[in-house]
Amino acid sequence: MAGSLIAVDTNILVYAHNRASEWHAAARRTMAEMAESPAPWAIAWPCIHEFLAVVTNPRLFQHPGPMDSALKQVEAWMEAPGLQLIGEMQGHWTELCRLLRSGRLAGGAVHDGRIAAICLEHGVTELWTSDRDFSRMSGLRVRNPLV
Repeated sequence: MAGSLIAVDTNILVYAHNRASEWHAAARRTMAEMAESPAPWAIAWPCIHEFLAVVTNPRLFQHPGPMDSALKQVEAWMEAPGLQLIGEMQGHWTELCRLLRSGRLAGGAVHDGRIAAICLEHGVTELWTSDRDFSRMSGLRVRNPLV
C-alpha cells in the first residue's frame, strides 16, 4: 500500500532478540525483512527503552542478556535504511488523552496508549504487535505478523 508506514512494537523486538522465545524464528524473520527493505518503517523510542529494560531484566528471564548485547541489537536495527525512530510531537498530549478516554485505558495500558499516540502523530498506518490491548485504540490498525 503506497504511503503506508508500519511500526514495530516492543514484543516483536523482544521475540526477535530472545532465542528462547517460541516466537523467535518468526519475529527474527519479520525484523530481518523490515531491516533489509528500503521501505520506511518505524520504532517508537519508548519501545526501544522498553526492549532494553525487558531483555536485561533478571525478574523476567532466568538468564537475561547483557546490556551490551541489547545495545548492539538496537544499533543493528538503527542501521536499517528505512528505519525511522519516532517520539512525542507537539500534539502528543491531545492525542494521548483522546486514546486514553476512547479506549478507557488505565494502569499499564497507559504505556501502550503512549506508543499508539506517537504512532498516530507520525502517520503510522499499522502497528505490528502481539499485544491485543492495542485493538482498543481507535485510528490505529494492528496486525500480528507472527501468526
